[in-house]
Amino acid sequence: MRHSSGGRPPYARHVTRRQVLGTAAAGALAGPAAAPDARAASAPRVRTGFDRLAESGYALLDGDRIGVVTNPTGVTTDLRHVVDVLHADRRVDLRAVFGPEHGFRGTAQAGGSEPTGTDPATGLPVHDIHGKRGRELADLFVRAGVDTVVFDIQDVGARFYTYVWTLYDCLIATALADLRTVVLDRPDPITGRGAHGPVLERPFASGVGREPVAQAHGMTAAELALLFNAAYVPAAAGRPARLDTVPMSGWRRGDLFADTGLPWVPPSPNIPTPDTALAYAGTCLLEGTTLSEGRGTTRPFELVGAEGIDHRWAAALNALDLPGVRFREAYAVPAFSKFQGRTIGGVQLHVHDPRAFEPVRAGIALLVTAKRLWPGFAWRPDRWIDRLAGTASVRTMTDAGAPVDDIVAAWQPGLEEFRALREEHLLYG
Repeated sequence: MRHSSGGRPPYARHVTRRQVLGTAAAGALAGPAAAPDARAASAPRVRTGFDRLAESGYALLDGDRIGVVTNPTGVTTDLRHVVDVLHADRRVDLRAVFGPEHGFRGTAQAGGSEPTGTDPATGLPVHDIHGKRGRELADLFVRAGVDTVVFDIQDVGARFYTYVWTLYDCLIATALADLRTVVLDRPDPITGRGAHGPVLERPFASGVGREPVAQAHGMTAAELALLFNAAYVPAAAGRPARLDTVPMSGWRRGDLFADTGLPWVPPSPNIPTPDTALAYAGTCLLEGTTLSEGRGTTRPFELVGAEGIDHRWAAALNALDLPGVRFREAYAVPAFSKFQGRTIGGVQLHVHDPRAFEPVRAGIALLVTAKRLWPGFAWRPDRWIDRLAGTASVRTMTDAGAPVDDIVAAWQPGLEEFRALREEHLLYG
């Protein structure tokens, strides 16, 4: 076992390639699930945590009763679902599946989940854990009869996407129940080059952000698990969780998802492509306003607007000369959500240089210009914008007419503190 310095607690470890493979040669592993299907056209450059765990013959799970927290994104490189693969392998004692927001099969819309039931393909119980926390979640894991909770979900790199907080809740619950968590890593699809945006202030903690993390955190799930377990879980559970992480191989911090060679599976109904994920890290802020964030259109989070907005919004945004993006005047009729069945005007984001694009800055620019140009602009009455941004300053400074650069400058001190904490838990160069 390798323990890291830099503040990582003794119960947390990440598992190196040597430790995952153990004494078995990869070519000697038994069973059909040891490697991707030979029918795969070509091997991707990046190997996920699950791929590497499979290469070892699941040595890290040996002797334990296993539960898996996953959804449609939990697939092998040849698109078999990890639950099907694990269930079919005699070396794994898989007892239960746990579904987050949107559900195990990914059918539920935002804020929803799928009911507890039975997976018809495997006969395994599937438990709905969306919204469950603390002792309630710990007791559910115990009733499910598992020793180890395996987390394998593709994140999108934004703090207000709930899967990382499901991971946080699982760490607390397994610490309370004296169980183990194993995190199988997958890429941050919008790169892991750095952290950007406001850091959550605790008075604004909610299901879209429980602890001080930057809006675009630039971390993988395994890295966040290590950070959570060192910085936040002990205060919530009285001790850190027993945590193992299985990193990827071949992933570089500057990789966009297209660079990995991995298949993209929509992690939720309104994130259909990696392009959507890139925009979402900024444009999701529009959820906190009366504008449509694009749900119900063919390009959610990339095509945004409202009734009464015209060509002037695109012109104002393009005048800011934001890096890596142009804004096209666009119109749509959302099939559901805000402005359902009504024509809205607005803009479509066209990201022509994704490495230069700054999604959080773009999100602030959308708010500032819409506030100035559209008489119908208003915040949601529940102040959801403060939960999404993790701070009231985005709302209050926008209302005061502050320019984009001033709003961005206001969160820099907190962001620098988060970057220093983040640096202690990074697994990849």
